[in-house]
Amino acid sequence: MNKLIYSFLFILISNGAFAQHYGNALGLRLGNSNLNRTVGMSYQHRIQKNLTLEGILQSDFSRNTTAHLLVERHRPILSKRLNYYYGTGLALGREETFLKNEQDKTITHTYGNGTVGVDFILGLEFTVFKTVLSLDYKPNVNLIGRSEFFRGQAGFTARMVLTKSKEQKRKQRQKAKAKRRDSGESFSERFNSLFKSKN
Repeated sequence: MNKLIYSFLFILISNGAFAQHYGNALGLRLGNSNLNRTVGMSYQHRIQKNLTLEGILQSDFSRNTTAHLLVERHRPILSKRLNYYYGTGLALGREETFLKNEQDKTITHTYGNGTVGVDFILGLEFTVFKTVLSLDYKPNVNLIGRSEFFRGQAGFTARMVLTKSKEQKRKQRQKAKAKRRDSGESFSERFNSLFKSKN
């Protein structure tokens, strides 16, 4: 049994050198809380090394629909294929709310409330072939529109890699090179190039 575990760890670590990073990825997110279950879309875009933006749009197709924008920092575990991440962001939505009255032991239930809140996220992510699988916990602190100050949600997301990291970096280098080249041209060179293109 130990040999099997060590073999698995060796493969995981050795594959890390050739890990398939992603520039951006799109997929399906399933969320679960003590209030409801949601289905949504997740789009993740790498903006710097180990730093991504994630946009989430999710709904229970009844009374709760929310949109989230998060900035996430990624840290590798054993291999670049396996990492944990954490971050924060902003949440907007239409949600139901439950207001408890301690005096008469009643709950007032409303829905359609416009809400604004702050999200936090902590997750574990694994990249295999062209698929990114992640498990996370995403607590939300409400600022406007909901009686509950805090709600937590666990999520599972499966994303398909749209652009590999190497491809994304190559495109960024090409853009930077073109920008430097254009800014390095003198006025007379740019003026002459206008006439050359017309001929």
